[in-house]
Amino acid sequence: MSNLIMLGTRKGTVIIDRINGTWQARAINHPGIPVCYAARDPRDGTMWASLDHGHWGPKLSRSRDGGITWEDVLTVNYPDGARYIAQVLPTPDFDPEAPVGEPSYADATVYKIWNLAFGSDEQPGRIYAGTIPGGLFISDDGGDSWELNRPLWNHESRGGDLFAGDASSDNQWGGTPASIDYGVFEPGIHSISIDTRNPDHIHVAASSAGVIETSDGGKTWLGRNCGMTNDYMPNPEPEWGHDPHFIARCKGQPDHLWQQNHCGVFYSADGAKQWKKVSMPDMGVHFGFPIAADDKDGRTAWVVPAVADSERMAIDGGLFVARTTDGGESWQTFRDGLPQQNAYDIVLRHGLDVAGDAVCFASTTGNVYVSEDRGEHWQCIANNLPPVYSVRFA
Repeated sequence: MSNLIMLGTRKGTVIIDRINGTWQARAINHPGIPVCYAARDPRDGTMWASLDHGHWGPKLSRSRDGGITWEDVLTVNYPDGARYIAQVLPTPDFDPEAPVGEPSYADATVYKIWNLAFGSDEQPGRIYAGTIPGGLFISDDGGDSWELNRPLWNHESRGGDLFAGDASSDNQWGGTPASIDYGVFEPGIHSISIDTRNPDHIHVAASSAGVIETSDGGKTWLGRNCGMTNDYMPNPEPEWGHDPHFIARCKGQPDHLWQQNHCGVFYSADGAKQWKKVSMPDMGVHFGFPIAADDKDGRTAWVVPAVADSERMAIDGGLFVARTTDGGESWQTFRDGLPQQNAYDIVLRHGLDVAGDAVCFASTTGNVYVSEDRGEHWQCIANNLPPVYSVRFA
C-alpha cells in the first residue's frame, strides 16, 4: 500500500506519512490558502497543489523534493477571444421551463483549477487541468505552459465556436453550485479519466453537463450520458445537462467506469456508452459526492453516502462507507471505527481514494479515516484539520 497521502484543505496542503505503521501528519504547506486539489505525479514524483487564492486568483504550485519546498508555476489562463454563454444565477423562483432569451456572452477567466490528471509513461510531460468555467487545459512540458483544448470548449453542445462569432447552437451545459462563491453560475470540469490502454482515450465529467469522451486525443468529443437520469428536470433523460459529481475508472479493466451523480450512483461496463443506475436508497446508497473504483476489479467500487444536497451531512448522524463487488447489484455498508452519533461529516467529490487494499477519505469537518482491509474496518488518523477538499494516495 502507499505510505503517503496528500490532502488539499481549506487552509493549505497536508501530507500524511505512514512511518512504522503509524500515520503522521506533517506541518501544513501553503498555510492559510485554500487548496482545492493536491496530488503526486506517479511518473516523476512531482507533487502538485491547486491553490485558490481569494485575492490573486487560482495558481498551481509544485514540489520536486517530496513536499519540502514549493514553487508557483505559470498559471492556467484562457487565450484572448475565449468566450462562453453566461448562465443565470439561480434564484428560489427560477423556472427551468421559462423561455430562454438571447444569449449573453462573457469573456472567459479561470475561477478555479478544479482537477489535475497525469498522462501516461509515453507522455512524460503531459498534464491535464479541469477548470471552472468548463475548460480542459493541457500541458506537454510538465506544467510550464498550458493550452486550452478548443474542440471541447467550442463543442456544439455549448454554443459552438465563440472565437469565430456568436453562438451557432444552443448552450446545453448548466452551471455548478461550486461556482457561486465566485459570483457566477458556470460549469466546471472536475473529473479527467485516462484509459490506461490508450492515452488518447479520455473521459471527462462536467457539472452540469455530463460525461464527455474523446478517442483521438481531444480532437473530437462525444457526450456519453445514455442511461443517466436528471430527476429534478422536466425531461429526466436529456442528452446534456447532467450533474455527475465524480467519475472513476478501473485501471486494470478500463471499460468499467463508476459515477456518483447528483441523482444516484451509476455504473458502466462498456466504456460509458451505456450507464446503469445502481443506487439502493433503502440502504442509504444514493446521494453523495465521491466514488472510487478498484484498481483491478472493475465491478468493485466504494462510496461515502450523504443525506441530500439540501442536508450535507452523514445519514442519521452515523458515518458509513458502502462497497459493491458485483457491479452495483448489491452493496455492503461498513461502520466499524466510524462515528455513529452526532456525525456531521460530508465528503466532497475528490475526498475519497483507493490504493490496493487501502481506502482513505476525509471530510469537511477535518477528519481523516483510513481502512487497510478494503473498507471493512476504519481508524481515524487525523482530526481537527481544516475542511478537506481532496484526498489522494501518493
